Amino acid sequence: MAEEKEILLMKGNEAIAHAAMRVGCDGYFGYPITPQSEILETLMEIEPWKQTGMVVLQAESEVASINMLYGGGGSGKKVMTSSSSPGIALMQEGITYMAGAEVPALIVNVQRGGPGLGTIQPSQGDYNQATRGGGNGDYHTIVLAPNSVQEMADFVDLGFELAFRYRNPVLMLSDGVIGQMMEKVVLPPFKPRRTDEEILRDCPWAANGLNIQNRKPNVISSVELESTVQEKHNLHLQAKYQEVREKEVRYETFFCDDADYVIVAFGSAARISMKAVESARKRGEKVGLLRPITLWPFPEKQIAELTKRVKGFLVVEINAGQMVVDVRLASRMRVPVEQFGRLGGIVPDPAEITEALKHLMAESEEV
Repeated sequence: MAEEKEILLMKGNEAIAHAAMRVGCDGYFGYPITPQSEILETLMEIEPWKQTGMVVLQAESEVASINMLYGGGGSGKKVMTSSSSPGIALMQEGITYMAGAEVPALIVNVQRGGPGLGTIQPSQGDYNQATRGGGNGDYHTIVLAPNSVQEMADFVDLGFELAFRYRNPVLMLSDGVIGQMMEKVVLPPFKPRRTDEEILRDCPWAANGLNIQNRKPNVISSVELESTVQEKHNLHLQAKYQEVREKEVRYETFFCDDADYVIVAFGSAARISMKAVESARKRGEKVGLLRPITLWPFPEKQIAELTKRVKGFLVVEINAGQMVVDVRLASRMRVPVEQFGRLGGIVPDPAEITEALKHLMAESEEV
């Protein structure tokens, strides 16, 4: 008889902390900032070092925490950090170093409004930074966009899995709505932290001294002064990113089979948009929703396929318009693509999305 799963009520931030301990995370290094401080606070409360040996450390800054990830991930350990928008901006140098050195780690961004210090209210204004690579050079992080407390928990394990599969930083792009709201959640089952033998087997590249008597030292670095060697490394990275594009696109669709119009939204904006879709269906309007789960890689082919049979797209974001660029590129502007968003930490209302839909429908009828 299957073991009955315990259903708990907790915040999204709290779910991340509990999931980290349960999925074999070796270390968390972070710094408090609203609206994600509960991740660190919850970890200190549940004391995972007593249960699994997981290290939890408040670093002296976001710059320090990302460099601790570089060291921990470079030794083959499952390490993670979390912050909110201004703090993630401070980490960009470390993230590009890690991408260049192919160091796996999980980075959680519970977004708040900007630019600058902005507000502590929710936003999705870090989309471009997350999907384009906010640091220097040609690189990508794999970007997961949860839209529920359950996914906040589930994506911790998935994030580590993808990070080590591709030796690449993975970014979970959440926001203040999902981080702070409370929902039912089933936490993942406990899995043990990996042993030295398992790390040696799974991470032969790691700079940890394991089996050093039988091999040359492993060096983890993003520095290469010889241009031809650096180009070869960049081509290797680009081939890896192409593999990620081919294998790791994740998305959900709702009512898209017969839709005349499709809303594209991620995270908390997708939850709100779903209400607008349900209202439209009740009025007899054929409206669907496509929710990207991976923001990078982006579901380009799925959107391109929809352009063959829909009359238009409405992109709903809590920003001034960022993902809309990717939707326009994917659709090749074969049909109208409009954007609706709120700024300054204001979360859109389903009625506002409905009104934006009416404008899109009117525009497409004129074309």
